[in-house]
Amino acid sequence: MFKEQAISEPRTNERIRVPEVRLVGPGGEQVGVVAVSVALRLAREADLDLVEVAPNSKPPVAKIMDYGKFKYEAAQKAKEARRNQANTVLKEVRFRLKIDTHDYETKAKRAVGFLESGDKVKAMIQFRGREQSRPELGVKLLKQFAADIAEHGVVESAPRIDGRNMVMVIAPLKNKSEARAKQNAKRAEEKVSRQKARADKNASA
Repeated sequence: MFKEQAISEPRTNERIRVPEVRLVGPGGEQVGVVAVSVALRLAREADLDLVEVAPNSKPPVAKIMDYGKFKYEAAQKAKEARRNQANTVLKEVRFRLKIDTHDYETKAKRAVGFLESGDKVKAMIQFRGREQSRPELGVKLLKQFAADIAEHGVVESAPRIDGRNMVMVIAPLKNKSEARAKQNAKRAEEKVSRQKARADKNASA
């Protein structure tokens, strides 16, 4: 039984049933509007596929390409995006409204470490007693915190009340794979520096 192509996939080759298409060549060059039979012949001559990339255009836009390679690369990109999304962890940093400078700096440093590793940070202020009647102080502290670590992350969700607490989420500027690549490069750099220092020490001994 003939199985219809999935709707999410573009029509290719003989499945493109329109009289003419606006053709794009394999190198991205604009060929112009041609009969679909001509476009199919050009694709076959290049040993490639004719793929409908913009079906709603008038006429539809079709490109000559290696469809198998295109599908593989698209699948790899989607897989990488899912992996980065799945690997992002929500780390928590808790504050008191009356926090001392040293404690605040420690929390900020910890948050920077999480963001640099590609994880999100949930900054939470825990209100005590009458402090709940002064939510503006919590907003002020969280905004100050966001400003202090702005080089490493961006506010994803603004400060909001959550029961007896106030929370704000900060997302990293780099995704997980970028953060990992940077950490690996830094480790490699440090290893080379250590080896050089050792070699210099041995040479002068």
